[in-house]
Amino acid sequence: MKVRIEFEENLNENEVIIKCSEVDNTIQKIQKAILDITSEAQRLAFIKEDKEYYLSLDEILFFETNESNVHAHTVDDVYRVKYRLYELEEVLPNNFLRVSKSTILNSKHVLSINKSLTSLNIVQFYKSHKQVYVSRQYFKLVKDKLGERRNYEK
Repeated sequence: MKVRIEFEENLNENEVIIKCSEVDNTIQKIQKAILDITSEAQRLAFIKEDKEYYLSLDEILFFETNESNVHAHTVDDVYRVKYRLYELEEVLPNNFLRVSKSTILNSKHVLSINKSLTSLNIVQFYKSHKQVYVSRQYFKLVKDKLGERRNYEK
């Protein structure tokens, strides 16, 4: 595999292009790694009381909706978000996963999943008492993604 960096002074925004004869597992891992690296610097606007905050997405444990608002949870706080969950799904990096109709979580912060005999499974986060429920519909996807992440980090 060749790796090349080309310098262009007049670019408005950096662009990464992957040229391949086929999209295989290695290419997909490279794409995900690039997205993960670039998402670390990505920030969104979050609202608490009358203030607007600009937090890194890496600080977010999960997004959840209740009634008419979407909230972002960090270890210590909760902020309101101007986006709907389906809009967030389009802009969030690959480490964010839909786990139920009302929740998207950041897989980087998952400590454990307690598989339940009922239809809901509980996800716990590092350094937080907060937890979310994974519906049966999304459980396999979440488990696969967390396994993939664990294999990737080795």
